[in-house]
Amino acid sequence: MTSRKLVTISAGLSQPSSTRLLADQLTAAAKRMLGNQRVEAVVDIIELRDQAHDVTNKLVTGLGSPRLNETIDSVARADGLIVVSPIFNASYSGLFKSFFDVLEADSLAGKPVLIAATGGTARHSLALEHALRPMFAYLRAVVVPTAVFAAAEDWGSEGSGGLSLAKRIDRAAGELAALMHAHTFDGPADPFDGPTPFEQLLAGR
Repeated sequence: MTSRKLVTISAGLSQPSSTRLLADQLTAAAKRMLGNQRVEAVVDIIELRDQAHDVTNKLVTGLGSPRLNETIDSVARADGLIVVSPIFNASYSGLFKSFFDVLEADSLAGKPVLIAATGGTARHSLALEHALRPMFAYLRAVVVPTAVFAAAEDWGSEGSGGLSLAKRIDRAAGELAALMHAHTFDGPADPFDGPTPFEQLLAGR
């Protein structure tokens, strides 16, 4: 059985939070979908609230703590990501955006990403399309077609007219699992790999 590394990032600020609950359900579904394809999911769940001070320090000083550096490396080496943010003022949270601001360039290039969010009412769901999806497209990630939004009324609801939350979770997780199964992401290229020989530099080639 092959394996793939799945990293889930939850930007919920409270504890417990609906953001973490949605993140856990998406992770479980993706793990199950990968298992159906005989792929073992190696899961790393990251709570950004626990590293909020480290993220801020990295932004203002450029220096990351050992714990934050380990988190950044885990994201860079992941075969797929699940990212979940609460919606504030029609967009992702500041902590969520700040974390992705401290990643190295091209860390997400070509990486499958499932975007999800939580909010008080369904009217905030468009933030997935006008805020999260464009940001990850700019970072050159491969965002799965189905984004998952969970409003307060979605929890425990079977849905009325549309897909229930559980069905949306399964559909998005299936899309992510298919992308992760298709290829392995090797992480960003090391700029120090394959340096130009000194003799060649002197020769002007």
